[in-house]
Amino acid sequence: MSLYDPTNQIAGRAGEAVNVQSLLHRVFFWMALGLLTTATVAYLTISTSLITLVANRGVFFAAIIGELALVVALNFGLRRMSPGLATALFFVYAGVNGFTLSIIFLVYQVGVIYQAFLATAVLFGAMAVVGYVTDIDLTRIGSFLVMGVIGLLVAMIVNMFLNSGPLDYVITIAGVLIFTGLTAYDTQRIKRMAEDPALQGESEMVTKVGIIAALKLYLDFINLFLFLLRLFGGRRR
Repeated sequence: MSLYDPTNQIAGRAGEAVNVQSLLHRVFFWMALGLLTTATVAYLTISTSLITLVANRGVFFAAIIGELALVVALNFGLRRMSPGLATALFFVYAGVNGFTLSIIFLVYQVGVIYQAFLATAVLFGAMAVVGYVTDIDLTRIGSFLVMGVIGLLVAMIVNMFLNSGPLDYVITIAGVLIFTGLTAYDTQRIKRMAEDPALQGESEMVTKVGIIAALKLYLDFINLFLFLLRLFGGRRR
């Protein structure tokens, strides 16, 4: 999830409003390509000698820092970027994320990973539909979910020292619920963004807004997948 609001960057334009379905199709297409990039890089990493780099703490944490830097760059530097650069950074992020996520193949059984991915796809798809069709304003729920993410991060850091099994289970359940809700919330935000007259049909801005929206949904999917994977268990002994 991102603290950046793309609508702040496109006020004051003139032209025809962006078609809602067209923007959503574009967003979900980029999100799907991002997930495919992540899966491909993860597979190549685990299947080659690159996996030795993942096992290196220095390289692994450098990759994590790189991911955070890319997210910050996309969130806060979008206005100054060209559409091509924004798109490239999104796919670079997806690739680096695939590199770091390849470690789950060393921790979990392959069958469990596939089951968690399928469950994530079904749940994510269902909540995206809910976010698109519901007439209920999810803005207030979204505010609580954002606070929930912050609380989740704090609880995970605390549990790194406590190593409490019951607390870990509570964190996992909370993570599934929070990112399930965020999927519906972010989908509704993107839909309303497309309906807002402030977002106009200038191709460069539409592309950049579509990329940042795809990043939001991509992060919802990945986090939901990771928490469901923890819930499914199936760690290698």
